[in-house]
Amino acid sequence: RYQPDSARLQFTASAEHELPQQATEQVATLMSQWRQAINDYQAQLQDYSDASVNLYSRTLPPKDREEEPRTRSVASQTVSFQIDDLALLNPLLEQAQTIGLTYHLGPNQFFHSDEEGLERRALANAIADARSRCDFVAEQLQQSCGEVVSINVDGGFRPMPMMMAEAKSARDTVSSVGPREIQSSVSATFELD
Repeated sequence: RYQPDSARLQFTASAEHELPQQATEQVATLMSQWRQAINDYQAQLQDYSDASVNLYSRTLPPKDREEEPRTRSVASQTVSFQIDDLALLNPLLEQAQTIGLTYHLGPNQFFHSDEEGLERRALANAIADARSRCDFVAEQLQQSCGEVVSINVDGGFRPMPMMMAEAKSARDTVSSVGPREIQSSVSATFELD
């Protein structure tokens, strides 16, 4: 069991207008506000990218049969990055909420900075457990546990969240990410001496 210490985040600025230029200018204004708001945090944001930009048109259905369908331009720009300090999470969410950026925060976005090390420790514990069980069985049979004849390592699988708190409204904050668990299994055949 471990506690996540990092997160991958994504925020989107979007605007809609009859004119494409107006929609993109509104998004540019939101992005400028975002960059200014996170200036103090910028050095702590890993793999920062704001290169995801979209502009498309959508047609609104007419309100009555005599009205012509209207076309609206929708512009959006998404920023994504990783944080290795969850103390930054709530201040960043607050800035996004204040500016009006949209986001989704779910359990798969949280992880541990040393997941590979944790998976190896889980595997080492499973191997030690297999050896310990062999030693116990051998002792009961008044023998000793010898060399490994074969071993099957199912490895670990990606951690599943046990609990998760999410931001739900404009001023909610995340209070607990909750523990995660990594499981690893080993099936070993030993010689008994």
